Amino acid sequence: MSENTFNLGTVVEDAKKVITNPVGFYRDMPTEGGLSNPLIFVVVMGVATGIMISIFSLVGFGGPSMMIGGGVALAAIIMFPIMAVIGSFIGAAIFFVIWKLMGSEKNYEVAYRCVAYSMAIAPIIIIVSIIPYIGGIVKTLWGLYLLYVASTEVHQIKAETAKIVLGILAAIGIIMGISSEHTARKFTSSFERAAANANVPKVFKDLENMEDMTPEEAGKAVGELLKGMEKFGKGMEESIKAEEAAKKE
Repeated sequence: MSENTFNLGTVVEDAKKVITNPVGFYRDMPTEGGLSNPLIFVVVMGVATGIMISIFSLVGFGGPSMMIGGGVALAAIIMFPIMAVIGSFIGAAIFFVIWKLMGSEKNYEVAYRCVAYSMAIAPIIIIVSIIPYIGGIVKTLWGLYLLYVASTEVHQIKAETAKIVLGILAAIGIIMGISSEHTARKFTSSFERAAANANVPKVFKDLENMEDMTPEEAGKAVGELLKGMEKFGKGMEESIKAEEAAKKE
């Protein structure tokens, strides 16, 4: 694992080792040298994950995002690395505190390195996430397993202590993940029904040809868009109300 200059091959090799031999990786991981290399690793994993998301969006796994197709794909490639970087710093800060409470004497840089390299699994998790709920569970368990290895190999925390603390975090994470995914799927279902009823995809498709329309045709297309969005809004409101009524019964 080189700590000198950026090399995509080195990043790929590090990712492979995190996935196939996490104990060996974290045991050999340098604990100093600055944040540049782990930060670059996060960015590369973020780009790879964004590409996976964009591919699934374009081929039909993106649900409502298919209404704008390529726009969502491009946004994922641009935004996910940014989100990954922000998330890595926040995650490292949280685990820095957790590791300190568990008895670690390592500094924030070490915590950041441990969290940053755990992101090697992110592109794979996107593939697994095709299966409802399974992706979230795998992400939680696999991610916390990597941090368990980092706890024992890098922070020199007793295995029993690490198992208890990270086991509790895993249980909380799985419960919260299932709950949030259930809510998100219900919202997505409502979104898709409302969009279909309002014929929103067709309206957007018609607008793509606005350059070739006469002023009268363009005006009619815009009018149809406004009507469709109004119907879409009402459909979402009715769907949400129906779900809330079902909960009370």
